[in-house]
Amino acid sequence: VQLVESGGGLVQAGGSLRLSCAASGRTFSSYAMGWFRQAPGKEREFVAAIAWSDANTYYADSVKGRFTISRDNAKNSVYLQMNSLKPEDTAVYYCAARRTVVPSTRLYEYDYWGQGTQVTVSS
Repeated sequence: VQLVESGGGLVQAGGSLRLSCAASGRTFSSYAMGWFRQAPGKEREFVAAIAWSDANTYYADSVKGRFTISRDNAKNSVYLQMNSLKPEDTAVYYCAARRTVVPSTRLYEYDYWGQGTQVTVSS
């Protein structure tokens, strides 16, 4: 499985961005998907995850109510809608896939990773 993120950029605080992750592979619909981020000098951290069926979603407390994860299995894609962005959301955002239908908040439980997309929020 190959994952390619897009949609990052520079935005002012309070603004919005929508990240996309395009996945290759015929079994995408059976994978749980997640978004993680890594700010300079910090460890990579969990942001959001979604089950294969789109029925179950999980969020880090820091983004709950502002970010929304979704997926379109017909398009082999997962999305992260980010609203009310804050300067502390600045990071490289990574898409990840897990070879199971159950999502996880633990980065080491994901099997495939994208190359990341930069999100910068100015104050």
